[in-house]
Amino acid sequence: MNMIPDPNTVFPNEYKTSCFIKNIIKAPNIIVGDYTYYDDGVDPTGFEKNNVLFNYPEFGDRLIIGKFCQIAFGTKFIMGPANHRLCSVTTYPFNVFGGAWEENTPPHMEQLPHKGDTVIGNDVWIGRESVIMPGVKIGDGAIIAAYSVVAKDIPPYTVYGGDPAQFIKKRFDDELIDLLLRFRWWDLAPEALVDFLPSLCDADLERVKRILREKLAQNPAI
Repeated sequence: MNMIPDPNTVFPNEYKTSCFIKNIIKAPNIIVGDYTYYDDGVDPTGFEKNNVLFNYPEFGDRLIIGKFCQIAFGTKFIMGPANHRLCSVTTYPFNVFGGAWEENTPPHMEQLPHKGDTVIGNDVWIGRESVIMPGVKIGDGAIIAAYSVVAKDIPPYTVYGGDPAQFIKKRFDDELIDLLLRFRWWDLAPEALVDFLPSLCDADLERVKRILREKLAQNPAI
């Protein structure tokens, strides 16, 4: 039997353009689930430096990305310290330039607006060069079209695109979305996931529904 891909390796295949990014993250406030990859033909392991911008862990916000997410080239996650002070008549960050300006202004980061954690669900596909703004929540199974700017929360299993990102469609009907959210296939043990892969890749969605109903009936606690 072929080996199951190892979530703890940096490069999961011979092309070395996609990396499992949980294995190259060093910042304590960036949390990434198993099998989530970033694809970049130039510098895939530079994700933290090149794609998570204005990240200062002492500010207190986190970037949380679930399992099995697919993050395309150039996607940027903007962290909270990218903001400017909004509570006064000017947004200019005098404090960061030092000298008399620093002495006569409050500490810079203390006045920045806090948007909270940025949370990306599981099995989320983020298209090429999209921008995810601070504090956004993207639900499980959502798709973000290429070159989108996501400034508001995105519901599970929907497709959004544009600048700012707008609703395009639901991916599935409400029943299938509910079954998927309850079943949480991304939490399956590796061997169980291998067995379930044919259903995950099956274009007959009515058959998938039947299988999910059966599996959920076998485990009413889900």
